[in-house]
Order: sequence, then structure tokens, then C-alpha cells
Amino acid sequence: MVHSRTARRRRTALIGLTGVAALALSACAQSERGSDSGSGKVGGTLTFGAAGAPKLFDPFYAVDGETFRVARQMFDGLTTFKPGTAEPEGQLAEKWSSSSDGLTWTFNLRKGVKFHDGTEFNAAAVCANFDRWYNQKGAGQSDAVSQYYSDNFGAFAGQAKTSLYKSCAAKDANTAEVVLTSSTSKFPDILGLPAFSMQSPTALKQYDADNVVAEGDSFKFPAYATDHPTGTGPFKFSKYDKANNTVELVRNDDYWGEKTKLDKLVFRIIPDETARKQALQSGDIDGFDFPNAADWESLKKAGFNVQIRPAFNVLYLGIDQKNNPKLQDLKVRQALAYGINRDQLVKSQLPEGAKVASQFIPETVGGYAKDVTEYKYDADKAKALLAEAGASDLTLKFYWPSEVTRPYMPNPKDIFGAISADLQKIGVKFEVTTKPWNGGYLTDVDQHIPDLFLLGWTGDTGSADNWIGTFFGNPENRFNTASSPWGATLAADLKKADAEPDRDKRYKLYEDINKKIMGEYLPAIPISHSPPALVVKSNIKGIVPSPLTDERFATASIG
Repeated sequence: MVHSRTARRRRTALIGLTGVAALALSACAQSERGSDSGSGKVGGTLTFGAAGAPKLFDPFYAVDGETFRVARQMFDGLTTFKPGTAEPEGQLAEKWSSSSDGLTWTFNLRKGVKFHDGTEFNAAAVCANFDRWYNQKGAGQSDAVSQYYSDNFGAFAGQAKTSLYKSCAAKDANTAEVVLTSSTSKFPDILGLPAFSMQSPTALKQYDADNVVAEGDSFKFPAYATDHPTGTGPFKFSKYDKANNTVELVRNDDYWGEKTKLDKLVFRIIPDETARKQALQSGDIDGFDFPNAADWESLKKAGFNVQIRPAFNVLYLGIDQKNNPKLQDLKVRQALAYGINRDQLVKSQLPEGAKVASQFIPETVGGYAKDVTEYKYDADKAKALLAEAGASDLTLKFYWPSEVTRPYMPNPKDIFGAISADLQKIGVKFEVTTKPWNGGYLTDVDQHIPDLFLLGWTGDTGSADNWIGTFFGNPENRFNTASSPWGATLAADLKKADAEPDRDKRYKLYEDINKKIMGEYLPAIPISHSPPALVVKSNIKGIVPSPLTDERFATASIG
């Protein structure tokens, strides 16, 4: 998710996280129905403090965690993740099977499911969604708009590249058959990602869902994405009150599964972490994500529940090779790596349990390499490398995001300050720009405006493809690795590894790729893996913390 997000998973390399207890929370609002089910009262409104505003409400066009947080409550996928793990299980598909060559997948669908507009969910609706993704036009094909599809399926209809998706057919009302062009380790697990949620074909058509229009460096989205998202999930969209920075969802009384006990779920957008903490303490909200690690103990002592997720993410310093030719020199990129005191940054800026990242995947992901090239802090070596490259007078455009807190980046301003101070010590100069996360920052990064930028990734799945395949699987990426002769080679090697059916062979291929990424290519600089936390009051029950930040509020109740 963005990188935040974006997305993939491997069935043969699942990360099962055991011993994850259900979170106990406490809601501001009192029960409106008043009955007690034993695991929490029925009714009431839970208000959760969000670190940023959602970009929109059509998850297919989303790339960021705050948009996906809201979407997860309204939409279901064919598959989903078992609570508290990265392990897939069925959701709208009760079961599935594949042909021996891994190309044809048959999904047996849940019966009696309806979209929020009252229309039937069936095999025809499944195929309508697959075809909608594949047949995007114009701006809808932009990575800045539909990056999850590009990252996972490769190409749209009419493009020169071959798409992973070939066709979908409704064999009967409750059986959908999806045909792929090649076998891949990530299918069907990726169908549990919010971007690939099932949406009402009727509503998509009624509200012109695919009419995305480019406006300069940004995009204008249709009414479906802003006001009429229509899924099958336990909550329905009510309103987005921009004046009061709140998104309101209401209970779906026609939900096919266990209905939520809550009447309403409200996300209150509070970009500043200190302000979120104060809102919790004053009772204005019931919980929030990504509390500052320095506050964990005091929050616990005050009676709040602080639940710490496993570190399943990576923070990196992005390097875009497009505009400054000096960044195409490996020595310059290596100098930047040696010039950052990552050990000190982790100790001073990140929570207990954070680790310096030796590569772009955590050690729990298959394909992690134990003997990669490391870049221990060495300012003198960094200066020497810059001199060898004729880049001692290097000036770079450095971007950092405001109005956001991410699992891997709890305080962007302070992290930027630490990294920029280190690099200034080796002689690098900066033209600094900060923009709101969903107010220009991500768009500028996608438009290749900065030379350096802070970004990261929370894993969607337990496969290496979901990490390095997402980052570097297409040479026309945020780092513009197409500028280097190895960019296309790296992309081809990643595709080969993803298609390898034997798990042990696939892991070995990814290990070799990780060694090359860190030793021969270094397209960006991995900084750290950080365990994010979730904090809530003491009397709401039923939310299970997820390593994927995939929490579902439908199971929450007021105690």
C-alpha cells in the first residue's frame, strides 16, 4: 500500500502470525440500541482518528493506506486475509481451483449476496469487474491512477505489453472462470487486496465510474468515486464531510455475513499525531493509528490499549534517475547510502523494535538474502565516492510529505530532517519541497519531479513479488530505472522469479535478485522496518490488529 501502497501475494509463502489477540477498544458514543450481546453492545458510533484524508472512495483508483482503510469497510473481494495474518481465505468466493498449468481459475461464488444498491452479486458481476479493470482508457491507465492493476496485471487492453488477464466467463450464476496469460505466484491471492474489490456494475455504469480526466498534473474523478461507492461490505457509504474532515459509514442491514454491531463508523481526519492523541484523551475519538512510539507507555498508563503490529514494511529513500544524470551513476547512489546514519535514525526517530533495513523486504519474506552488500555509515567513503563520480557539488530536489503518518514513517518531518542533515555533511545540497500526502506529494513523485523522496511500503502479501516486484517490476517506475541499462534486466528477472512454480527455486531466484539490487543496482536506499501501533480506548471489542494494516471494523462493538 502505497508504497503504501500497491500489491501482491504468494500462496506458497504465507506469513501466519500467531498469538494475535483481539483488540479491546472503547467508543465515545453510547449504545443507541442498548442491548448487550455478551461480546459488546449492539449499536453506537465508533469514531476513529485517521492520519490523512482518503483520496477517493473507488478502491480501484487508490494507492494509499487511508483510502484503503475506508474501502475495506465497504467492499469485499473474492478472497480476503484471515484476521491478524497475511494468509488468504475465501470471501465472496467460497472456494476456487486451477488447471494444472495455473492458467484457468474457477471460482465458486457465495450465493444470496447483494450490492448496496440492491443488485445481485453473481458471476456476471465478477466478470464485469475484471473487464472494467482491463479495459481502462486514457487517464485510467496512468500509474498515478491505477497503479495496483499495472503492478499486478501488467497491461491494459490495447497496450503493447501482455496483460496477465486474458478473459472471464460466467459458467453459471455462481461460477466464474478467469483465464490468465501466464502462471504467477500471486494469483488468486491478490484478489483480496482492496483495489480488486467487487463493485456494483450497475452503480459503476450509472455514475460513469471510468470517466477519469487528467487535469494538468492531477486527475478529476467521477461521481462514483467521490459520492457513490457501491460494494457488498458490512458498511455502506453515507457521506464525506470535508468541512468537518469526517467520513461517515453506516451499517449494512442486508449484509450477507455476520452484521456489524455498530450503527455508524466515522473516520475523523486529523493529520497531526499530537492532535490525534489529544482528541483521544479528550474523548472526541475512540482510537487512532500510528501513535508516536514515545507516547506508547504513557498511553498504556492512562488506560488505553496500545496494540503493536509486527514490522511488515519498509521505509526507503527514493531516487529518481530521470532528471539528474549524476543519479544514474552507481557511485553517486552508493555515496548517498553510505552518507545516511541509519542506525542513529532508527534509534532516534523510530519505535522500539524497528530495525535498519539491509534490503527492500523483511526477513520473514521468502527470498530474503542474508549476504547482501551493506552500507554502514561512512561519511568519508561517501565523500570519496562523490569525488570519484565528479559529483562533489551535487544539488538535488528533495521532497518530503506533510499531513500524513505512515506505518513505516511515523514522523516524516523529523525523518527528513535526520536524513537531510546527514547528507549535507557529505556536501550534498538540496532544494526542499514539502506537500500534503494526497495534496500533491504522491502525484509529484509519480510525475518524476523530485530527485529524492521519502516513501515506503506495507506488505500486501507475504511474497517477494509484492515488494520488489511492485517497486522494480516495470522499468517505467517511480525510480525511472529505465534510465539505466540494468532496469529492463531487473524487470525481466523479477518476472521470471514470479513465474517459477517451485517454491525453493523461486526463493533462490529472489535471493539472487536482492543481492544484485543492493550490490550492482541500488535503485533506492532501504532505511528501516518499523512496527506500527494502534491505540484505542478500553471498552470496544473485536478489532484484530493486522501486519498488513488490514483491520476490519465490522467486528468491533462497544463494551
